[in-house]
Amino acid sequence: MTPLWTSSDAVTATGGRTTGAWTATGVSIDTRTLQPGDLFVALAAARDGHDFVAQALEKGASAALVSHIPEGVSPDAPLLVVADVLQGLEALGRAARARTKARVIGVTGSVGKTSTKEMLRAMLSGQGVTHAAEASYNNHWGVPLTLARMPADSDFAVIEIGMSNPGEIAPLARLARPHVALITTVAPAHMASFGSLEGIAREKGTIFQGLEPGGTAVINMDLDSTPVLTALAEAAGAQILGFGRARAAGWHLDEVRPGDEITVVRASHDGQMSLFRIASPGAHFAMNALGALASVAALGADPVLAAHDLGRWQPPSGRGTRERIELDVVEETFFDLIDDSFNANPASLAASLDMLIRTKPVDGIGALGAGRRIAVLGDMLELGPQELQLHAAVADHPGLKAVTLIHCVGPRMRELHRALPLAQRGEWVETAAELAGRARALMDPGDILLVKGSKGSKVSLVAEALRRLGTARMKTEGTE
Repeated sequence: MTPLWTSSDAVTATGGRTTGAWTATGVSIDTRTLQPGDLFVALAAARDGHDFVAQALEKGASAALVSHIPEGVSPDAPLLVVADVLQGLEALGRAARARTKARVIGVTGSVGKTSTKEMLRAMLSGQGVTHAAEASYNNHWGVPLTLARMPADSDFAVIEIGMSNPGEIAPLARLARPHVALITTVAPAHMASFGSLEGIAREKGTIFQGLEPGGTAVINMDLDSTPVLTALAEAAGAQILGFGRARAAGWHLDEVRPGDEITVVRASHDGQMSLFRIASPGAHFAMNALGALASVAALGADPVLAAHDLGRWQPPSGRGTRERIELDVVEETFFDLIDDSFNANPASLAASLDMLIRTKPVDGIGALGAGRRIAVLGDMLELGPQELQLHAAVADHPGLKAVTLIHCVGPRMRELHRALPLAQRGEWVETAAELAGRARALMDPGDILLVKGSKGSKVSLVAEALRRLGTARMKTEGTE
């Protein structure tokens, strides 16, 4: 296997010193997922990564990036010693970006970053060697780690860039140096740190500061904050490419036909019509897909081939995946689970509820005789001073009466529980663990259940408990 890093290249990149010659085929920050041949990076997080260097070397790490020789580790162990480990990782990322000829897309947005990043991975993989971030590695260590892992022969790279506080996006964008920067949308998220949608938009728009000269800003043209984003793109000297339903959108969303298992999208660009499908229900995925398609075109790749390859994409786990949980294969009883338990804000919750409302449960296979739509909703975090009102406002969602029961998890979601009509009120619990322990009582065969909430609400415990009731398979498996 071609080495990702040699000790000499790593020393040149970081300015550190090495205790001996070594080659690494990967980069890891976690001994639990470390593979033999990885360079282990001893970052300080909840625990100091230096405490795990000996374990990493025992598991086959080729070397460790450290700021000092850890206790219990031999001085002649394969180590790359730098003044600061995070800065050393950033230096590796910067060097990896400099040595590749890959065309790079940077993705940010309040909703849909990870899903859109994975769409782009699927779209571009058929047109060249494509490197993309794992999971949601989009923060101050996730972006440099993604870059440090990028093979030198990559043709394309997709870098997800996130934020929690002001001033975080621009340095990461400058590190990634994208040729194309895509902003999926601007919505109430991290309001406690930014105070307003305009504040969020201004931070998102700083991604354009990292664009390569002549780079393209791909912007959702349907937002109240679109003028803010376009002004920031112009100030950065970017070319602007819009997508959405607005007349000004170069990539125009003409029609979305959400089905029970797939979503069909018709779009147009420069008078050319494009028809593509997404192997998942959910109209919100259509807009993300259109932004991704526009980004592919801006990157110089083939959008026709990309639209075809998009059919291979499905939402990452916990981000809208729909599964059929088979309870009894003989009696053919089952229920469907939409697991969207990784993240939540008002915009993404509304989109998930739309998906649930459009999806048909199955009648005649359960004790109740009629399948139900059921929602398990956890707290939406970091919404700022208006958080209680924003939770209560979910009760006003159009079409919500199609949902039979809504169970609420967490102190903030208690406001929604109080605002719901009595007939729709399920349980309210303080913690997700309380509801997870009664998972069997939440469903009847034929039901479809949505589990949605911020990661910190831990409603993923409910999704996992429901999944353990039977055997899961992807609902879209085998569909045409």
